[in-house]
Amino acid sequence: MTGPLDGIRVLDLSAVVVGPICTHVLCEQGAEVIKVEAPGGDLLRHLAGRGRSAGMNGKFLNFNRGKKSIAIDLKKPAGIAALRRLAASVDVFVTNVRPDAQARLGVDAAALRAEAPRLIHCSITGFGTGGPYAGRPAYDTVIQGVSGVAGTFEASTGDPRYVPFLVADHTVGLIAAQMIGFALYRREKTGMGEAIEVPMFENMAAYIMQEHLGAASFRPALGPPGDHRVLSPDGKPLPTKDGFICVSANTDAQAHGFFDAIGRPELKVDPRFAKVAQRVQHTKEYFRIRATSLGARTTAEWLEIFDRADVPASPYNTIGSLIDDPHLRAVGMVREEDHPTEGATWAIGAPNRFSGGVAADRAPAPRLGADGAAVLAEAGLTPDEIDRLRAEGVLIEGMP
Repeated sequence: MTGPLDGIRVLDLSAVVVGPICTHVLCEQGAEVIKVEAPGGDLLRHLAGRGRSAGMNGKFLNFNRGKKSIAIDLKKPAGIAALRRLAASVDVFVTNVRPDAQARLGVDAAALRAEAPRLIHCSITGFGTGGPYAGRPAYDTVIQGVSGVAGTFEASTGDPRYVPFLVADHTVGLIAAQMIGFALYRREKTGMGEAIEVPMFENMAAYIMQEHLGAASFRPALGPPGDHRVLSPDGKPLPTKDGFICVSANTDAQAHGFFDAIGRPELKVDPRFAKVAQRVQHTKEYFRIRATSLGARTTAEWLEIFDRADVPASPYNTIGSLIDDPHLRAVGMVREEDHPTEGATWAIGAPNRFSGGVAADRAPAPRLGADGAAVLAEAGLTPDEIDRLRAEGVLIEGMP
């Protein structure tokens, strides 16, 4: 059994998170992903904390499982020529290099697709072309700020801040993979590739506006923007006798089950809480009841009670406790693995399944340039040409 993208070859000229997340998903579904790195390696090799050896920290290992690595010096003409030959041999080209730099390298959509019309070229940018922000550099926090993500915290707690994981990078990387899937489907029907632009700002701004424009969607506005239920500062894990629990009771049946569970059945007929619309109008009071009613029992006790009442609830996990979650262990999302050079590690599995087949377990993340010679040979370069690239310092095989 193979994944749905078996046979698709992807050239990945991206770094850090947003592009590597996109190609991580493609690789997870069976695509062959060739990661192009600079002589010093992807910045993420050095940006994300400790590893057992240089350039092999945990974050890099998790984002780049199953990929091949080739390190080329793109400041040299021979390196650019090698990159273009690689691009002519693949189905999909993914990059988060800024458009002007793509053009300088000759790997923009127009240049590459002129030679390979079936190529799907995906450019992940900070901001879309045509607007005043086009071409600006961007990282996740820049996008969180300009798109309104940080502003949701201000609306909720009065203090603007960033989500403490790279939510824009992860989200837009997933969207880019989705767009590539759509383009591959259209190529099956038309025989032609295409250029895709995936801007981070526009995608994240769309998320925030869809969620929170609300009453301001109308002209004139019927009220201020913001879903006050979602923005409530009390919308958070609830304290129990020995920790926290995550509970959401939205339907009438769920809310009434919650009231019964906490020993407050009279709230089922309280005009503030009896129906969905009434609870929405009285979100502050409803959330306060939820937040102050669970301290007498342990999390495990409440989970059993809510399960019997069919009230949605789950344990509260910390970052560290996720690897011990029994469900994640049972479905293979967390398992022990021995990396050939880095030793014992935790491997993160694929969360999604296709009945038609899934890709085999991917190899661990590669050392810098580990696959360079083999990748170039597959693209048609001769042994003499590959040796010449080594001698000229264009092909890098290992950390400097």
